[in-house]
Formats: sequence, C-alpha cells, structure tokens
Amino acid sequence: MRMLRHNPGRCRPHHETPLSLVFPHTFVPWFRAVAPYIHAYKGKTFVVAMAGEMIAAGKLNAFVQDLAILHAMGIKIVLVHGFRPQVTEQLAAKGHVSRYHRGIRITDAVALDAAQEAAGQLRFEIEAAFSQGLPNTPMANATVRVVSGNFLTARPVGIVDGIDHMQSGLVRRVDHHAIRRAIDIGALVLLSPFGFSPTGEAFNLTMEDVATATAIALAADKLVFMTEIPGIREDQDDPDSAIDTELSLAEARKLLASLPAPTLPTDIGFYLQHCARACEGGVERSHILPFASDGALLLEVFTHDGVGTMVVDERLESLREATSDDVGGILQLIEPFERDGTMVRRERTEIERDIATYTVIEHDGIIFGCAALMPYTEARTAEMAALTVSPLSQGQGDGERILKRIEQRAKAAGFESIFVLTTRTMHWFIKRGFKQVDPDWLPEARKKKYNWDRRSQVLVKKLV
Repeated sequence: MRMLRHNPGRCRPHHETPLSLVFPHTFVPWFRAVAPYIHAYKGKTFVVAMAGEMIAAGKLNAFVQDLAILHAMGIKIVLVHGFRPQVTEQLAAKGHVSRYHRGIRITDAVALDAAQEAAGQLRFEIEAAFSQGLPNTPMANATVRVVSGNFLTARPVGIVDGIDHMQSGLVRRVDHHAIRRAIDIGALVLLSPFGFSPTGEAFNLTMEDVATATAIALAADKLVFMTEIPGIREDQDDPDSAIDTELSLAEARKLLASLPAPTLPTDIGFYLQHCARACEGGVERSHILPFASDGALLLEVFTHDGVGTMVVDERLESLREATSDDVGGILQLIEPFERDGTMVRRERTEIERDIATYTVIEHDGIIFGCAALMPYTEARTAEMAALTVSPLSQGQGDGERILKRIEQRAKAAGFESIFVLTTRTMHWFIKRGFKQVDPDWLPEARKKKYNWDRRSQVLVKKLV
C-alpha cells in the first residue's frame, strides 16, 4: 500500500472552489505586484500604534491577522496600544469623570487605577488574539511570540497652565537595546502606555507619545498610527475633499502652524504633530491610517497609492525643484539613457531654458533623479518628460517620489491630467495608474512634435 503524505498546501475540502478558478486573472498579477514591497520591507522595523477606539470598535482580531502577515514576511514589529475609551469606561463605572487638558488626561489616583485595569485587560485580549491558530484563517500556522515589559522610563507632565496633571507622564527614555534584542529574535514587542520613574512611580502616558518616542529610539523605518480619522484632507475646509496621500515634513509643519493646538484625536493636527516629530527624529516615513477601512495597513504597505496620509522626511535625500546650478548634474544623469536610445536627446540650452520645470533628487551634491513638467495649458494637461533615476539608486523608490512631486505640481497648477511618452517603461507607469491612449489624444502642440518613427507609447493619468 502506498502511503499518502499530508500536504497542508494542497489539502482542500471538496466543497471549496480552487482559487485559480475564482480570479485567475487578478491574483497572480496582484501577488507579483506586491513582491517588490515584500523584498523591500523584509528586516525593516515598523512601530504600529493602534488607538483604543479601534479595539472598542471590534477591529482587533482582523488587525492582528494583518500584523501576523507582516511578521511572517520578516518585518520587525513593535505594537503600541491606546486605551482612552477603555479608561473612560472604567472611570464611569467608578462614578468618576474624565478630565483632560491640552489633549492629556489628568491622572489622579482613581484614574491611575482605572488605567492599570484597562491596560491589563487589553494586553490579555491582544496576546490572546495573537495566539489564535484557527484553520482557514490568516493565523493558521502562524507563530507570533509577544513580549512586553518595563521598556519605558517616564517623567511627570507636571503643572501646565496652573493645572497639576498628577500621575500623567511623558516618555523620558526608551530601552531600545532590549526592544531591539527582542524583535531581532523574532518576537513582537507589545507596549502599553505606562512608564515608571527610577523610583518606581507609575505614570499614565499617551499612546502617541510612546509610539513616537519608541520609533525615534529604534530609528524605525515606519511609524504607523491606526486612527479614527481617514487621513489629512487636501482641503481642510471641505470635509468631502480627497485625502492627501503624501505630505513632506515641511508641508506638515506648515499645516500644523496654521491650525489651532489639537486637543482631540479627531482634530486634524492630533496625529500629524507626532508624525512630524518622528520624521524630525529620523523616522523616514510616518503614516496616519483609518482603522475603519478593513486591511488599511496592508493596503498602505503593499500598494502604490495606499490609504490615509504619509509624512515623508525629505531631508535624507533632497527632493526639490531644480535651479540653474543643476543643469550639469541633469545632463550627466540622462546622458547614458540618451546614448542607449531610452530617451530622446536634449541639448544643454534646452534644459537651461526649461530648468524651472524640472524636479530633482539630490544627495550630497549629486543628482540621482529628475523629471520635467511641461505644461499644455489650453488642454488642461502637462507632460512629464525626462523621468530618470540613476542606476545607483534604482529600486529605492526615487522614481515614485519624483512622480508624486510632479503630480503635486500639476495639481497645484490646475491640470486635470499628466501624460508621458515612453518606448521601454510602459509597465512601470501602468502600475502607477497611467492608461495607454492613442497618440491622437495628445494636445495639438505636442502632436506636432510627436516622432512617428520612434512610435512612443502615450500614457495618461487623471489627477481629478
């Protein structure tokens, strides 16, 4: 008798339809599309903060499954939980009223006791969720070891505006060495918003302060806030306007300066101020994501446009508009691509004339990427030309950063779309929302300059 080997990857109940018959034309291309992100994020460190409102809304189990997927892909995770509504509920049960000042809870002895009870209950629920292993769920075959402990040293908020915050505190120090050792051996570190002074005194902290301080201490690659808000809207006066998917640190600081001091989690600047602080502290990317959207974390990490708002520290590599001093660097960058026929040749005088239309990425005085935005005002569109990234930095997202900036410039100028002409990079643009059109679509002024012998493909992306 031949023995049959059990293969969990092939075992399927008879009533289930094979995945390949459900959506054969979408799953494989999608999985291939996320592969670059899987490669890019393996071994990276994410600090993820979830508001207590997310747990109260019943989103914990689904979110834990998403975190387990990231963990299985080799991403190192520190999870920080909030407990604002849970503490408020505990206080109400004790007949005590919650008090806040400048968005920070005033923690008297009763509130501290309620916070300790809420934190203990939530840690139990979170650890239980990571211990799931039900078949036919993302947690099947998952092994996530959760480590928590006294990683935070705190100090009192003290008296602010004449108000004593009592046992409310701020993060003084993060034991990043201990946290790093834990995540480096494959554990997930869970932090509650509690800290202790060197004398053993307990302080109630805010989830936002803990997450930001931890991300800075670890030099994390990402800080992610799972929040009550959908992100930062492009028009703050229009509640239905689109979400601004990316803000530079400078843009975030400018917006914060125009807003009143935030006191509630639903205020525009509440999470944004912490994202800006993290970026200033060396965290490259900070994200504000809506927990109401199922799978928001996965969408943000594994898709190009993502959801919510990302704040980017552009000081690491200066992404800026070009000046006349950059002409030589642009010429040196694009020359190899002109020589092999990837790009149409541009004369120095042409680049000098159009230099104000160029965006560049510069690091230590060297131009690593560029693109130009050539307007066709009457047609309400603009051409993105000469998009180039140095082979030394390809695969690091510089092309996408330049594309985002060009899109922002085009939107600010009132254009409804941007278009590109390409002979070799069509698929890169299609993956980023461009659609192929016939050359006859081109504005009349651009159509007159179209090289029919070169047969460049025309791709368009709508901006509104």
